[in-house]
Amino acid sequence: MLFTKLSCAVALSAIVYASPSPAGNNNNNDATGTTLSPNAIQSGSFNDGSNEIGSAEVGQAKSLTSQNNFINNCAGKTLTNGLQITTGSCNGIPMGDIPAKTAMVSSVIINPQTGGKAIQSDTTFNITVQMSNLVAGSFTNADATYYSAPQALQNGQVVGHTHVTVQDMGNSLNPTTALDPTQFAFFKGINDAGNGKGLLTATVTGGLPAGNYRVCTMASASNHQPVLMPVAQRGTADDCTKFVVSGNGNTANAASNNGSGGQAAAAEAASAVAAGPDVAESTSAASAASSTSSAADAKSTGNASGGNAGGAGGKGGNQGAKSGQGAAGGRGGQGARGGRARREFIA
Repeated sequence: MLFTKLSCAVALSAIVYASPSPAGNNNNNDATGTTLSPNAIQSGSFNDGSNEIGSAEVGQAKSLTSQNNFINNCAGKTLTNGLQITTGSCNGIPMGDIPAKTAMVSSVIINPQTGGKAIQSDTTFNITVQMSNLVAGSFTNADATYYSAPQALQNGQVVGHTHVTVQDMGNSLNPTTALDPTQFAFFKGINDAGNGKGLLTATVTGGLPAGNYRVCTMASASNHQPVLMPVAQRGTADDCTKFVVSGNGNTANAASNNGSGGQAAAAEAASAVAAGPDVAESTSAASAASSTSSAADAKSTGNASGGNAGGAGGKGGNQGAKSGQGAAGGRGGQGARGGRARREFIA
């Protein structure tokens, strides 16, 4: 054990020496430095857990280890970059601030109720959730800043928002097959602060078709990542309940994955992936219009080498938006990217 501690100390010293803080920079929250600060290195990642307290439990997997906080874990991989990349990516942003055990997030669905009166089909109703220890009403641009900043606290509580997602369970309230997470009958981010005391509401405008449903909450930090809690043994931050919608209505809700609202949201996220990170909305729209116009002109004049290439880019982006394959659409849409300007940040 002494040898292990000495080895860790030597390794830590080597890192600090190899990666000194920028001269004169004592700001621990510096968002522009590209060097790992010595007082940010977490020695808990030096070990795989096989010799530490708690290692006696049978069947444990060995943790990955790092001497530098895994700062290059995403090197060479597809970076998330604030985008909703449907084909998978790697996110290198730190997890962030974690609340105390006495300030862990909790949720309970007030309506609809488990075993409660059936809701009439195609009829508007509210989903209400009571939460605790969440500073609600904070959400960032999900198309450009998805998972792009750490979880933050305000007065010890997680700053963020919650969502409600409703899924059709088929012919039973107790299916034995896990539901497909790509399919939802209704989805809504609750982006306001509610009554200021944790009571939040989402209105299901137009209701749902007749059927058996499960509704769940998804509590998130501002940048949409699931909330992080300080201990392993705890109650869940979220809640789910099951309910029945009766009648003969069969109109899909606009906020379902196949509804107009769900399709529009998926298309916008896919267009952001196609444009790439840091692209201003006005610039992206102008470039997309220019690309479409150029493709049309080229097609009309029979310019296969230029026009068809540009047209393929546009088609790829549209297919990505329609099917949700944002990354695939992004590759197709690269034809116009050269003309897009990077967003300028003003301090």
